[in-house]
Amino acid sequence: MKRAALFAIIALFTLQNAAACSSKKEDDGTTPLATTEELPALAIGEDTPNLLLTWIDEKGDMHVELKPADVPAEGRSLVRVVVSDREDGTKHLFYVVDLTKKRDDGTYAARTMTRRAWESEVEKRRSAYLAKIAPPPPPSPTGAPSATQGAKPTNEPPVVASDLTVIVYGADWCKPCHQAEDYLRSKGVRVVKKDVEASPEAAREMSDKLEKSGQRGGSIPVIDIRGQILVGFSTRAVDRALAKASSGTAL
Repeated sequence: MKRAALFAIIALFTLQNAAACSSKKEDDGTTPLATTEELPALAIGEDTPNLLLTWIDEKGDMHVELKPADVPAEGRSLVRVVVSDREDGTKHLFYVVDLTKKRDDGTYAARTMTRRAWESEVEKRRSAYLAKIAPPPPPSPTGAPSATQGAKPTNEPPVVASDLTVIVYGADWCKPCHQAEDYLRSKGVRVVKKDVEASPEAAREMSDKLEKSGQRGGSIPVIDIRGQILVGFSTRAVDRALAKASSGTAL
């Protein structure tokens, strides 16, 4: 997938659907996950133009592709569809497709899903993954020293709160983006939020930084910590970048 094409479509989608990024306010969390509302019928094919296809990996992270063929096997059963020249599917109701079920005419039929149901699926996968990788609690034999006694030094660099300003490129619907912002603020860092859906300029800026750092886009947040470009949110990666930036060794 070409990064330039991806961000060009994001910019086009933003300009034509300016109300989409604020539409989350329409769902205040009080509506049920199920809905009797239905979006107009939609079917997509392998060559349907102007698509943004969002799939969820096992970690609960979201990725964006431009063509059905680019969606990997792990994410094909549930894919959100946005067509850049249509407003339908950008507010409190989403289009989703199952790319494992191709119809006889070679297309995939979209169905309606609420924003809340989509976000619930993201959170469910994230929680399941965190539970899977969580280490078992250590044994606590009688007389064992406390966690603070005899602790071995780690290779992790110390996180130093400093007078830094960090840029987080993300989107309103992206929960890891909000988690990254909150975590950075907890470290005493000033955070500048840039919404790549609401601002074509922010999308281009993010794309340029990814290209210059030799990294591939497709996931948000993208975090700029004094020239260190992080794709996705990891507390360990953020801590390392903050420590490096605080020591004055970053770009």
